[in-house]
Amino acid sequence: MLGSAADAEDVLHQEHRPRRRSAASLPRVPRSGARPRPSGSLGTVGGVSASLREPILDWYAEHNRDLPWRRPDATPWGILVSEIMLQQTPVARVLPVWTEWMERWPTPEALAKESPGEAVRHWGRLGYPRRALNLHACARAITADHDGRVPSTYDELRALPGIGDYTAAAVASFAYGGSHAVLDTNVRRVLARAVRGEEYPPKTTTAAERRLAESLVPPVGAPRWAVAVMELGALVCTARAPRCERCPVTAQCAWRLAGRPAHDGPARQGQTYAGTDRQCRGRLLAVLREAHGPVPKEALDAVWADHVQRERALDGLLDDGLAEVLPDGTYQLPS
Repeated sequence: MLGSAADAEDVLHQEHRPRRRSAASLPRVPRSGARPRPSGSLGTVGGVSASLREPILDWYAEHNRDLPWRRPDATPWGILVSEIMLQQTPVARVLPVWTEWMERWPTPEALAKESPGEAVRHWGRLGYPRRALNLHACARAITADHDGRVPSTYDELRALPGIGDYTAAAVASFAYGGSHAVLDTNVRRVLARAVRGEEYPPKTTTAAERRLAESLVPPVGAPRWAVAVMELGALVCTARAPRCERCPVTAQCAWRLAGRPAHDGPARQGQTYAGTDRQCRGRLLAVLREAHGPVPKEALDAVWADHVQRERALDGLLDDGLAEVLPDGTYQLPS
């Protein structure tokens, strides 16, 4: 599990380094504390579209990665599963789990026939396991309300259990070719730097960010544009160590031309994991996941010494629907 959204984007694609092209000499970068909008920067929306799109799409044509959920034969269900799994989880961890899920449950109907507990069991250690419950609920809703086919419109997708704005836009775009502004953390960071001259975007998506993203969606090829910007943010314009010398819009990037000013908003602190309730929940859930029958309370008590924290974490699992207690006092995954 990743410490934070920013950390997630840095770790997300480290296992797939892009091929490096020879870079032209870069313009001199001012080092003063001022934050000018130099001529040639992308600091205003007018005229941004073509100057931003073309070099990013050219870069993507050379550096795109072969991910199974981005292939032409990927199904809408496979794309939906991938988008939920990839939320704050690196590709290296998602790939084997996604592959196993698609072999086990190639359609929403196949997953809908299983219990929610089986979805949690095969979610493994991807983290944030409520996503497994959301996927299971999605599968049942798709089977019951959409004749087993993942819906194609943003509004229908948004109405599915646990599906937010980003996932609805991403699936409508990548699975069905819809024209949507797909705003994940990577895209927001690229636009914050290239256009607004800021190191990081706001903590939550703003109306201004959405207007900017929508203004950049091309009339043709919107899905390719969306994934190209996502990949640029994941591979080059990373949160902690941006590789400006490899960026296709470095000569126009407002943040770089302003001297890469440091983030002046609230401090961005990574989340700790060791010793937290999250770690305790993970230990307890692992016991339930690895068992193939009810688990006595003593088996759960054995994996975490702090009684108060353990009971709090167990209550959280029960409240979240990730575990259930049976009449005899034993525990199991949800049935």
